[in-house]
Amino acid sequence: MANNLKTIYSCSNCDAQFPKWSGRCLECGSWGTLNEQLQDNKEERKEAIKKIGGATIIDLNEIKATSLTRFKTDISEIDRVLGGGVVPGSLILLSGEPGIGKSTLVAQIATAIKGETLYVSGEESAAQVKDRLMRLNCRLDNLKFISETNVEKIFSSALKVKPSLLIVDSIQTVYSSLIPSEAGGISQIRAAAIKFLELAKENDIAVILIGHITKDGAVAGPKSLEHIVDTVLYLENENNNNYCLLRATKNRFGSVNELGVLEMTSSGFQEVKNPSLIFIESGNTEVSGSVIGCVIEGSRSFLVDLQALVSKTVFGYPQRKTSGFDLNRLSVLSAVLSKRTKINLTTQDIILNIVGGLKISDPALDLAAVAAIISSNFDKNFSRETLVLGEVGLGGEIRNVSRLEMRLKEAERLGFKSAIIPDVDVKAGKLKLIKIKNLGDLIGLIK
Repeated sequence: MANNLKTIYSCSNCDAQFPKWSGRCLECGSWGTLNEQLQDNKEERKEAIKKIGGATIIDLNEIKATSLTRFKTDISEIDRVLGGGVVPGSLILLSGEPGIGKSTLVAQIATAIKGETLYVSGEESAAQVKDRLMRLNCRLDNLKFISETNVEKIFSSALKVKPSLLIVDSIQTVYSSLIPSEAGGISQIRAAAIKFLELAKENDIAVILIGHITKDGAVAGPKSLEHIVDTVLYLENENNNNYCLLRATKNRFGSVNELGVLEMTSSGFQEVKNPSLIFIESGNTEVSGSVIGCVIEGSRSFLVDLQALVSKTVFGYPQRKTSGFDLNRLSVLSAVLSKRTKINLTTQDIILNIVGGLKISDPALDLAAVAAIISSNFDKNFSRETLVLGEVGLGGEIRNVSRLEMRLKEAERLGFKSAIIPDVDVKAGKLKLIKIKNLGDLIGLIK
């Protein structure tokens, strides 16, 4: 547009326009009335647009609908989170804490993909990568390695090999020679991601980028990096144990509500087919303040163990502490419990924990949390064969929860005998249903 701006001189008396300045207007004869102005030549701009031509218009009705062909991995939990497998031509961003197992995870994906895989690393040598692959018992037949950080060189090599999968470890270590800044900068990360997006879409190559995270737990680099890619995966490990959680915060080819549970072993990650056994303690030992609830992540349901500890406060203000449970929600539930029942919690500290390090925001755990608090307050053991489900309203009423029947089927499959639920009609199979309407009914069951 800058080339279309022209300088003209206009007379303030008669509005006559001239290409050059002069002391006197040649139209009206006035002196000193010519003023400089910038004019946008719209006609020339329209002609330039016509010369460029328009983009190709595609009629979607003429496009044949085809199902996405996905690459399956050896771990069904990864396929679940990805929506069924790795889509050719997709750009995936995998992030997580240092040492959590990102490189191990992509190595297992690489060996499971049918077709050639190109592994690019700017952090490790070929010997180091091969040592890890051998330790994980990965096949090396279709795996090629590049120790390079220049994006243009990686792009050129990938076009020659045309692999089914390209792995970049990590996006913060590569750089483009077209951007005058060091690797890891905001402009470099954005430029590299766009280059890999172009490679993936134009050549139907699946690309997995490993990304670092900041101290706040977010992906390092510009936020636009997450907008560029098709899928954003987070590998989490809350309690530094052998179990990791794989979540998708963005997925153009599947749901973002799925949760994958993986176990780290000496030979890499193994799928956990029954996550409920992780988040509830084995055995039938009844403990006060311990209640079993059920949550749903995506299309799966699994049981969790909520533990509450109620003790007399030694400070002037009662403390509320949580691990895996929303702190604000605990404050609301304790306020409702104090207001709608005769239980006085204004002088009691409440500590609420979800066993296994899982972070939950499902309102279906409200009733289980309240039951755990009541059980701990009265020091009454709660049955380990009873499931507790329900949302607690501000009036102390027990409300229905989503997919209640699905949660009850999971409890029945694991051998539970009874369930405390809201007063609604639902099929329960062999489970004994104990229906309650308010918190007073719940206190009567526990006391």
